[in-house]
Amino acid sequence: MIQSQTYLNVADNCGARKLMCIRIIGIGDRGYGYIGNVIIAVIKEAASNSPLEKSEVIKAVIVRTCKQLKRDCGIIIQYDDNAAVVIDQKGNPKGSRIFGPIAEELRDFNFTKILSLAPEVL
Repeated sequence: MIQSQTYLNVADNCGARKLMCIRIIGIGDRGYGYIGNVIIAVIKEAASNSPLEKSEVIKAVIVRTCKQLKRDCGIIIQYDDNAAVVIDQKGNPKGSRIFGPIAEELRDFNFTKILSLAPEVL
């Protein structure tokens, strides 16, 4: 469950290292974001030679959460960290590589480019 002020790791090589969630897009009154939700975030930590800078506001999609994800078949998936992938306005990832496992639920939200770059899809 991701909400405002939550810190997330970046799961791609766009240059950002840590993000802080500002707003979750399209959740209504729920207040929490889950895997597949698009967030607006600010970069809290960035690599020194990257095109993205600290305190830049960007869009990202949540790809891993510490909160358990229960599928219809009864399988429960839980990750060790909260992570997101930085995206552009069209929904394509800014980085060229994705690190760590990615849930296949992103396919339902039309983030197939992220799934194709991921080394492991669960």
